[in-house]
Amino acid sequence: MAEELRPVPRERAILESFFTQLGMFSFDRAKDYVEKEKDSSRSSGPVWAALLAALAHLAAAERAYHHMTFLGQKMGGQSFFSRKDSIRSIYTSLYNELRKLMAPGRHGQPGSASYLPTGRHHSQPGSAPYLEELLSHLSEQLCHFTQARMEMADLYEKMHALAGQKSVNAEELLAPLEATLHKYCSKFHHPILSRVEEGFQTELEVVSQLLRCQAQVSEWRFLPALLSLHAATSKLAAWGQLFQRQKETRKHLFGGGPSQKAAQPPHLYAWLQRFQAALLAKFSFYFHEALSRQAAPADMRALTARAAPDYHGKICAFVRKHDASNVSLVFDNRGSESFQGHGYHHPRAWREAPKGVEQFPAVVSLPAAGERPLTHWPNVVMMMGDRAAELTAPDKVVHFYDDKVQSTYYLTRPEPHFTLVVIFDGRKSEKDAHIAGFLQEISGSLRNSKPFGGLKPGSKG
Repeated sequence: MAEELRPVPRERAILESFFTQLGMFSFDRAKDYVEKEKDSSRSSGPVWAALLAALAHLAAAERAYHHMTFLGQKMGGQSFFSRKDSIRSIYTSLYNELRKLMAPGRHGQPGSASYLPTGRHHSQPGSAPYLEELLSHLSEQLCHFTQARMEMADLYEKMHALAGQKSVNAEELLAPLEATLHKYCSKFHHPILSRVEEGFQTELEVVSQLLRCQAQVSEWRFLPALLSLHAATSKLAAWGQLFQRQKETRKHLFGGGPSQKAAQPPHLYAWLQRFQAALLAKFSFYFHEALSRQAAPADMRALTARAAPDYHGKICAFVRKHDASNVSLVFDNRGSESFQGHGYHHPRAWREAPKGVEQFPAVVSLPAAGERPLTHWPNVVMMMGDRAAELTAPDKVVHFYDDKVQSTYYLTRPEPHFTLVVIFDGRKSEKDAHIAGFLQEISGSLRNSKPFGGLKPGSKG
């Protein structure tokens, strides 16, 4: 009982305060805090001073990581590192600093076992051996953390390179992401590092769920996409509470006067919010018919109007402005054994696989609320087959006029399983820039590769 009531050693309190600030994205405050402690505690020994110096570097590295400055934006004057340093060299340097603080004989494979002794032989809290054991143990676990950060930085660089591509295979990104989460999820588990561990797991789970949702929407899988989007949204909101706590802490410490500059969330967090919003907009459009069964038309319009972009509203406005007969998003269902139609279906429900033109359902068809123009469908399916090579080209708009039915068709393919089709009564020019431009804009946005460009600070996406 006496040991339980023993006060927390000063060094441990300093470490807990530092990692709490780091977990709330207060990178500059955390860095200033340990630098001041380093200056005021010279008598605590060289290991403690060296760890405080490493922690100051960690705070600066975390700032660069969360603000994504390694993707190209010039680092500000407050940054500890020069512009020529890549994120990998920053964390490698930090890793090497931390390794020097580990106990002799632990350098071979950091983290293979807890360095803290157990049983009656362990050092007493507050003693010098105890402090050295604690610092060695934390250094070992932070070595793993720096390695995890380097792997994630590599993944974000790959994601950024996807911006503007014709199609994004999100599942290819999921494998290395889940491998990183698996590899490091229990490697920095010390209670002092709980905020770091929590933030790491939350970040990777949010990115994982968003990428999974991207893949599932692109396969028109309603329930899995809904669950992934919901999980990502919930975890992102929980992560945001940490940032909110930072703002409240600042207000409490420094006063909340009007002159106080509002703290901005780190670029990575803001980007994840934008990526989630883009997926929500795409999800709302691809599954509009299923969702509209759950709300009155006026409520549905109000809800989709809040999406960014509002695909349904944009297409309805285009139909009115250009007097289009129909705009449909067509799903190519060939080769899919699980297709059962719009919305959710019981996993044990059986339905005969569609054949012929039924393999190409209209995911969205406007203005006739999901009712595809049946007389035009054989033409649409025929063109999707005959002009397949052209449709695979980026931003290509295919034009076709059928004098038998006196109708003009425009087709473009935002992603492999989906084709956007616009039908006009009468003849329309192949060179109509307004129609082609609209199709290219919607198609490029539905591809949902532009958000990856926004990973780089200062770029649009």
